[in-house]
Amino acid sequence: MCFLSIMNKILVKKAILEQKKEKEILLLKTYIPRQNLEKAKEYLNSSLVKVVLGPRRAGKSVFCLLLLKDTNFAYLNFDDEDLLKNIMQDDLIQLIAEIYDDPKILLFDEIQNLKNWELFVNKLQRRGKNIVLTGSNSNLLSQELASHLTGRYAQFEVLPFSFKEFLQAKGKVNLNPLVSEEKGVMLNLLSLYIKCGGFPEVVTTNLDPAPYLQTLFDAALLKDVVKRHNIRLLQNIYDLSFFLASNFACEISARKIKNSLGFASTTTVLTHLKYLEQAYLCLILNRFSYKVREQIKSPKKVYLVDSGYSLVKSFRFSENFGRLIENLVFVTLLRMGHKPNFSLFYYKTRNSKEVDFVLKTQEKVQELIQVWWEQQEGNSKNREIKALLEASGELNCENLKVITWDYEKKEHFNGKIVEFIPLFKWLLA
Repeated sequence: MCFLSIMNKILVKKAILEQKKEKEILLLKTYIPRQNLEKAKEYLNSSLVKVVLGPRRAGKSVFCLLLLKDTNFAYLNFDDEDLLKNIMQDDLIQLIAEIYDDPKILLFDEIQNLKNWELFVNKLQRRGKNIVLTGSNSNLLSQELASHLTGRYAQFEVLPFSFKEFLQAKGKVNLNPLVSEEKGVMLNLLSLYIKCGGFPEVVTTNLDPAPYLQTLFDAALLKDVVKRHNIRLLQNIYDLSFFLASNFACEISARKIKNSLGFASTTTVLTHLKYLEQAYLCLILNRFSYKVREQIKSPKKVYLVDSGYSLVKSFRFSENFGRLIENLVFVTLLRMGHKPNFSLFYYKTRNSKEVDFVLKTQEKVQELIQVWWEQQEGNSKNREIKALLEASGELNCENLKVITWDYEKKEHFNGKIVEFIPLFKWLLA
């Protein structure tokens, strides 16, 4: 073994030892229980590789610590540069066995940073190892994982705090909305949650969210997009990310982006959009049509994975609060298990009236949802209802819902029932 290899192995061993100490300290802390945790526990002793995906700093590591806290597990975090030295995979396996006392489970954090990680994991699984992975790039599932671990993994997604988790973190889970003062407190907290988002460190500390989220956004852009995909025209990707952060909950067109931002082609725009989506910076929603070709050709809508990311640009909340609410509803629908462009879409009627969300099963459209912020100027209620009723007729759907800030009622329009439900009730249902 050459001198350089010996030194790399020493550095890797030191990094693993430090991470072991870090793991032991982290396990002593108290955390907010996360959504899907109980479901993940059902898979813990299975031979499937457990894959936890989600944005950077959304709580994937904590989710895994809560999942594994009563087990004997080894922990490696591949966000540590020292673990990425030029070391043989067998040497890495040897060091785990040397440092940990017969671990029953291997937890590999941010595994996408390890070169040829899928071959490494495949080898360990063939040896009968129980493995848990985390990653900040959804490409883990769509390409590498699917090709190398076909049918041999279970996926769990961890997003920033839901509103229910946010209230738990703030110690306000017992607020009674039937008491006027407590309802006021809840609406105040909901407004804070919408504006600053649900990233755990923003919620649980007193840090200023804007610079933290800007740094987090830039780090994900650099590590998970620019470096991973070897992007050379940096200005294009930064301009595109800024454009999307400015235009969330709005329709976008690859052709218009190409022309306004100076991309070489619409194909390049679509490729870069895919990279940003894989890195959990934004999510793209198709317009619903029974014809797949029309879905592909129509303009898309873009949403942020967390409303706090709107702070990466100078954003005027008073003028755009309705868009923030719509963004939150979209992300909550993801948490409910709806898949964008499979069971979740937006819709334009034949008269170009927009319905925010269409939920469908394989057979039919199941529910139509509008988001209405009552304080919005203009006759917005009538506009939202007209769009909902038109879409109801065109899509043969009678389950009509309007999510509001604080208005609750069931109303009849042209023989159809529309349910108005306050946002906080819908989020906590």
